[in-house]
Amino acid sequence: MTFHDLNIKKPILTALDELGYTTPTTIQSAGFSVMMSGKDVIGLAQTGTGKTLAYLLPCLSMWKFSKEPHPQILIIVPTRELVVQVVREVEKLTPYMNVAVGGVYGGANINTQSAMVLQGLDILVGTPGRIFDLAANGSLQLKHAKKVVIDEVDETLNLGFRPQLMRIFELLPAKRQNLLFSATLSEEVASFIETYFENPEKVEAARAGTPLEKIKQEAVAAPNFTSKINLLKHLLEDGQDMSRVLVFVSSRVLADKVFEELEPTFNVEIGVIHSNKAQNYRFNAVSHFQNGIYRILVATDLIARGIDVTDVSHVINFDIPDNPENYIHRIGRTGRQDKEGHAITFLAEKDLEFFGRIEQFMDKRVPVQDFPEEVELSELVLDFEKPQVAMKNVLVKLPPKDQAGPAFHEKKEKNKKVNVRYNHKKAMQEKYGKPKKRGSKKK
Repeated sequence: MTFHDLNIKKPILTALDELGYTTPTTIQSAGFSVMMSGKDVIGLAQTGTGKTLAYLLPCLSMWKFSKEPHPQILIIVPTRELVVQVVREVEKLTPYMNVAVGGVYGGANINTQSAMVLQGLDILVGTPGRIFDLAANGSLQLKHAKKVVIDEVDETLNLGFRPQLMRIFELLPAKRQNLLFSATLSEEVASFIETYFENPEKVEAARAGTPLEKIKQEAVAAPNFTSKINLLKHLLEDGQDMSRVLVFVSSRVLADKVFEELEPTFNVEIGVIHSNKAQNYRFNAVSHFQNGIYRILVATDLIARGIDVTDVSHVINFDIPDNPENYIHRIGRTGRQDKEGHAITFLAEKDLEFFGRIEQFMDKRVPVQDFPEEVELSELVLDFEKPQVAMKNVLVKLPPKDQAGPAFHEKKEKNKKVNVRYNHKKAMQEKYGKPKKRGSKKK
C-alpha cells in the first residue's frame, strides 16, 4: 500500500511526494479510514511509528475552508518540543493548502500568543495549561472546534494536566470528533476515555508496551557513576557506528553532571537538554543534534517524547527510568520508521530487580554483559549515590493541658524578680524616717 491508495486530498499527496513519503506505517494505514468515518478513535502505537502523520492526514483531508477565525482542529500535546514538532509537520504537509496553524505553550509571552490566536487560526497546537489560559482570558474560542486530538495522552496525564484537560473539554462543543493517541493504556487514560469519548474505536499498531523489534537491546553491568562515565567515554570513542547518540538520565542534576564529565573530551560534539534550560537553549540543542552539529545529546525523561530527530543510531540509558513505560519511550527514539536501532542500558546491582519488571512488561529478555575488562572499573562511590538513611520522626506525646505540671527546671534568680511599681513617698519614709518632698526648699 502507498499513500496514493488512501483517500487523501491531492494537495497533501503532492506534498507527501515532494517529501519522499511513499509507504504509510501500520498506524497510518490502519487508522486512516476509521478516522475519516468521523468516529471517536483510540490509537495505540509505540513512539516512532508515525503517530503524528496518522492523525494529521485524515484531519487535513477532512478540513474545509471557513471564514471563522477560530480553530477547527485542536491538537493537545504535553511538551513545548512536541508543539513545535507538530506545527512543523502541519506546515510540511500544507504548502498547497490555505491552512493557518499556530502553536502555544507555557514559558513564552502569553500576550504575543493571544495576538496570534486572535488573528485567526485553522489549527491550534498547544499544551493544556496554555490552551486553557488563552480560553480563560477570552483570546481563544473552542466552541468551533470540530476535531480534538490528544497526542501522548498518557504522558499528558502523568505530568498532572488532567484538571486543565477537563476544563478544556467543558468548553468544547458537544458535536465533535475525538482522537486520542497513546503508547500505553493505563487506568487513568481508560477513565478519561470513558468520561469524554462516545463509543470509540480502537486502532492498535502493535501491542502496548512492546518495543520495536528492530531495536537491538542490551545491558552492561556498571556499579557506580564513575564506572558508568568511564564506560560511556569508551563506547563513544570506540564506537564507529555511534553517529547520533541520545544519553538518557533520570534527573536534571545528573544530566548536568554527565555533561560536565564528557564535555572536556567531546567538546563541541555534545549538548545537554532538560526542563531547567531556557526555551531557546532547548530548541537550539535539538536543532544542533538533528543537524549533526552535536553527535551526543544528554537528556532527561521529561523530553523523551518531545525530541523529534531522525536517524538516532544509539540510545544509552545511563540509569534506569522510574517506570517501564519511560523505558519504552527512551528506546523508541532509535529504530524509528522501520530503521535499525540500538539501545544500551547501564545496570547497577540495585537496578536488577526493577529491570526484571521492565523485561516482564515488554515480555522480552535483555542480555546483560559484564563490565568490559579494558575499561577502568572504579570503586569510588559519590555522596549522591550513597543510600540515604531514613531517620524516624519520633514525636513526643504531650500531656493534656489540664494535667501539665511545672516547668522542667527552676527559674534563674534574676527571673524570680517581680516587677513592683516604685513608690517615692514610701522610699523616703524608709530612708529618712519621715516623708521628704522633692525639691523642698531649705529654711
